[in-house]
Amino acid sequence: MSSVHGTDVEYVADLAGIFVFAITGALVGVRKRFDVVGMAVLAEITALGGGVLRDLVIGAVPPAAFRDLGYTAVPLVATALTVAWHPHLERIRRTVLVLDAAGLGLFSVAGATKALTFGLGSPAAAALGVTTAIGGGILRDVLAREVPSVLHDRQLYIVPALLGATTATIAYGLGARGYLVTLVTAALAFGVRLLAIRLRWRMPRARGVQDRT
Repeated sequence: MSSVHGTDVEYVADLAGIFVFAITGALVGVRKRFDVVGMAVLAEITALGGGVLRDLVIGAVPPAAFRDLGYTAVPLVATALTVAWHPHLERIRRTVLVLDAAGLGLFSVAGATKALTFGLGSPAAAALGVTTAIGGGILRDVLAREVPSVLHDRQLYIVPALLGATTATIAYGLGARGYLVTLVTAALAFGVRLLAIRLRWRMPRARGVQDRT
């Protein structure tokens, strides 16, 4: 692939993550009663925000999102599907959570891998993997006037992303690369996120602080 995409693995993982994250962004627009334009903006921000931040940090400028039509077109397709099918998507909320978990795993691994290919060390690459996975969601929540969900990470959102990104950097350092490694490391983050949802794993609060009723 060209330098815009990095590698086939990174490009496919990017587009897959972009699609599922764009759907979650568009659904927030539905819940906020935004029009189609507002939904598309949230979809684009959710899907591309983290990747743009990563590319700016590693010096991959202009960011890939501004050089490849596929990156901006996929969220628009996701928005159109959400406009037409959002009642069904809302009814299958758990399926949407599964898609979001898949996007989290894919983005954390793809982000870390791209940072490594640009010469960053493992700790920085893992941090940028997490940024890629959660950056768009933070921007989405700010635009939608909500407290970013990562600030009350009660269902282990950052932890699976960090696990996937860290595992990917370790594998990369050991020379293990390619589709299989990407799928395995992304699946690890995906699995932990699903277990957190299923088993209601929670991060602790400060002593004496309780959930609001």
